[in-house]
Amino acid sequence: MAPRANWKGFLRLSLVTCPVALYPATSESEKVSFNQLNRKTGHRIKYAKVDADTGEEVENEDIIKGYKVDTDTYIEVTKEELENVALESTRTIEIDEFVDRSEIDPRYLIRPYYLVPDGKVGHDAFAVIRETIREMNKVAIGRVVLTNREHIIALDPLDKGLMGTLLRYPYEVRSEKEYFDDIQDVKVTKDMLDLAKHIVNQKAGHFEPDKFEDQYETALIDLINQKRAGKPITAKERPRGENVVDLMDALRKSIGGAQASKDSKPAKKPRKVASGQKEMLMPIAGKKSAKEAAAKKPSAKPQRKSA
Repeated sequence: MAPRANWKGFLRLSLVTCPVALYPATSESEKVSFNQLNRKTGHRIKYAKVDADTGEEVENEDIIKGYKVDTDTYIEVTKEELENVALESTRTIEIDEFVDRSEIDPRYLIRPYYLVPDGKVGHDAFAVIRETIREMNKVAIGRVVLTNREHIIALDPLDKGLMGTLLRYPYEVRSEKEYFDDIQDVKVTKDMLDLAKHIVNQKAGHFEPDKFEDQYETALIDLINQKRAGKPITAKERPRGENVVDLMDALRKSIGGAQASKDSKPAKKPRKVASGQKEMLMPIAGKKSAKEAAAKKPSAKPQRKSA
């Protein structure tokens, strides 16, 4: 099932307009997630919204936003008042300018989205805008309102659609100077640089995301499966970093290690799983599957004895 659009409106380049929909380009739904439980009972923790002074629970319809101006003073702002801040970008992505891709500092990138025509009309106008950006080899810059906030969005042609990347505002990006000022000015010798370049050449490759494996995610799945099987959990020894005494010697040893790794046979790639953690967390032999367990719910929740 395709994800729901995060935003629907219009894409406009001067007098050329077409209806579009914005979809998230990334997902974290397949990652292992945990619920918070009561250690004594094993029940899930439920969070309630309560009045800070009275301690009474507050219904969602009675909750409004407030801007803090003093210790106990807030300016209340209703949902209707926020909706009345009628920015044009609430319903329209107006392309303001075109810039070179190399001019966009990576620190300003937030997250990617897919922009597609919405409905059966407007495909011609969408194609004109997309191909113009492609032919000019530029990135289109516009504005869009998401979650009651206006964002800068950079539009790039991607196959038959557009990829929209939200950008940060300058006040959201910290200056590097406050972090880099204390870095010592070190003179790197030509011999050290040559050895380091040799290591880079040995490790040179191509960007292939399919080769990447989330090792922490894999370790979490192994941990959960071991606990489901009733196996004992033993702590693994953590790798320890060593102080480099002789930098030239470390570089030479690194070259030898990189060469040995390159000469060895590549490890067999793990089988790819299409639908995420649900297929990776296989039922333990001799126990009921998660589907069978869900079908037969106990009449009362079991109580765990406190330690």
